[in-house]
Amino acid sequence: MESGPESLLSNCLSGGCGAKIESEGLARLLAGLPKNSDERLLVGYDSCDDAAIYRLDGERSLIFTVDFFPPMIDEPGTFGRIAAANALSDVWAMGGRPFLALNLVCFPEAMDKGVLAEILAGGAEKIAEAGAVLGGGHSIYDREPKYGLAVAGIVETAKLIRNNTPKPGHSLILTKPLGVGIIMAALRAGMADERALKQAIASMERLNRSACEAMADFQVSACTDITGFGLLVHALEMAGDSSSLILYPEAVPYIQEAAAYAGEYLLSAAGQRNRNRAGPAVDVSALPFVTQELFFDPQTSGGLLIAAPPEEAPALAARIREGGDSSAALIGEVAPRLEKPVLFR
Repeated sequence: MESGPESLLSNCLSGGCGAKIESEGLARLLAGLPKNSDERLLVGYDSCDDAAIYRLDGERSLIFTVDFFPPMIDEPGTFGRIAAANALSDVWAMGGRPFLALNLVCFPEAMDKGVLAEILAGGAEKIAEAGAVLGGGHSIYDREPKYGLAVAGIVETAKLIRNNTPKPGHSLILTKPLGVGIIMAALRAGMADERALKQAIASMERLNRSACEAMADFQVSACTDITGFGLLVHALEMAGDSSSLILYPEAVPYIQEAAAYAGEYLLSAAGQRNRNRAGPAVDVSALPFVTQELFFDPQTSGGLLIAAPPEEAPALAARIREGGDSSAALIGEVAPRLEKPVLFR
């Protein structure tokens, strides 16, 4: 890992989706904003969904999202690819197709602009892979480097997928392994194994496009992407007010080295914020400490959590694995509301 003046990590205190403000604090802030009065805004900030949805006409809706963060890795092109993949993911999580992206850039004035050029090239690579168009963007000087995208997507309104509408009886699929946040913490400490780092980078760079395309042929009732709030807080959001998610801890995929690092307490502050947010809503006391940390670990450009009918879920998981997400697995089920919104079996 680089440590010189042009090192991305030496210029920031946190990185990736672990830099997100905790969800509970955000909810309090947003509660004070004026209520939406435009009936064409189908999904807005009054929910915890992945993007805003605005109805265009009788058949189509616009998906609009924005995501950016400081780097979690020193290699500029890799950072650009990961940040772009993460921003694009919100559109796929709602069943849509991204078509336009704008760059968002914060960059230290004294830092070599060649580093920024590599970041932007990495982002452009993923935008093209997504089948979208880069239309421009906005940049400012800042003490810390940050990069991401504003993304517009399109979806047939009748096929829009929300994050908090899982049907009782449906099975849960997770498409990517957990643990990338822990591995990035190990990287900062100079203790990340090269194989683990390569696996984490490959996971974060991988688009959720093929998983979304696979969903189109199945009766999916809910979907979200697992990012900075970790599996358990995103599961709380999916459960909403009327459902409970029952997770199978032994079935949840994770990067093996991440478990070892968690056992060595190579953790992040964001993981602790996620633990605090879950609070009494999720009783993790029966889970091993390492499993708890993997479940609270903030993911950057994480996988999709999908609810699908039990008779279709195995075929959907297999389709997703065939598309390249080799870790996709059935990790739980949806139940009517029980004593807790998230439980373990």
